[in-house]
Amino acid sequence: MGAAPRVAVVSGDPTLSVLSWNLWWRFGPWEQRLPAITETIGRLDPDLVGLQEVWVADGTSSAHRIADALGYHVAVAHRLVLDDVGFGNAVLSRWPITGSGSAELSPDAVDRDEERLVLAVDVEAPGGPLQVFSTHLNWRYDHGAARQQQVREVCALVASKRPRSYPAIVCGDFNADPDAEEIRMMTGKAAVPTAGTVFVDAWAATNRTGDGSTWSNENPFAAAAFEHDRRIDYVFAGWRREDGRGQPLRCRVVGDEPVDGVWPSDHFGVLAELRA
Repeated sequence: MGAAPRVAVVSGDPTLSVLSWNLWWRFGPWEQRLPAITETIGRLDPDLVGLQEVWVADGTSSAHRIADALGYHVAVAHRLVLDDVGFGNAVLSRWPITGSGSAELSPDAVDRDEERLVLAVDVEAPGGPLQVFSTHLNWRYDHGAARQQQVREVCALVASKRPRSYPAIVCGDFNADPDAEEIRMMTGKAAVPTAGTVFVDAWAATNRTGDGSTWSNENPFAAAAFEHDRRIDYVFAGWRREDGRGQPLRCRVVGDEPVDGVWPSDHFGVLAELRA
């Protein structure tokens, strides 16, 4: 895959393809997993990629290695450091990245060790500028209040980046099921945190069958945690324009099979196609 500009056309609709994927940092057989991740992303050939649990060490990162192999532009940010290795988020783009920045997300009031952030990236695409955000919220089941506050902060950052010509795109591991209050806040099913900032869940908008689980016991890495299947990874699109740009058209679970016998991550990814 190269970085040449293009707009995909599927069933007559010009589309923008967006992948969100948690890469499971350096857990498990990470040196064998990275080629499987790279092969999967290369085969899917998305225009934009939001990554979580990116490792950062020795002047490079897992996101940089993927970008170098596949010809993407890349931006990375991290707060948390585990064993001298950064733990963060990234955005890969087929087109040039013209700016990036990050905002810290508030920790849980009691358990303050999860240092989360949201990465904001500006992309100069052939059809005009895009704004892409990659985030990763607290993971614990009992941290719903923290995740709700983090959603408020993500939405505030998105709102602060107005005006924009194309709806904002938010990718992330939200560690929350679709009926959780924090996801309802994102999608307008509960009170939105910031006036005029509401998103469409690409999977929910385009699928009528299947549960879309991204944390699945079909994956042996996930099964080892002895938890139930859940849909916790998302591509959110801001409200569509009057001409339909930004509308989710298709969405599917990806990264859900091993590559040469290696499962790429403990999470499956989500690949959405938005109307361009």
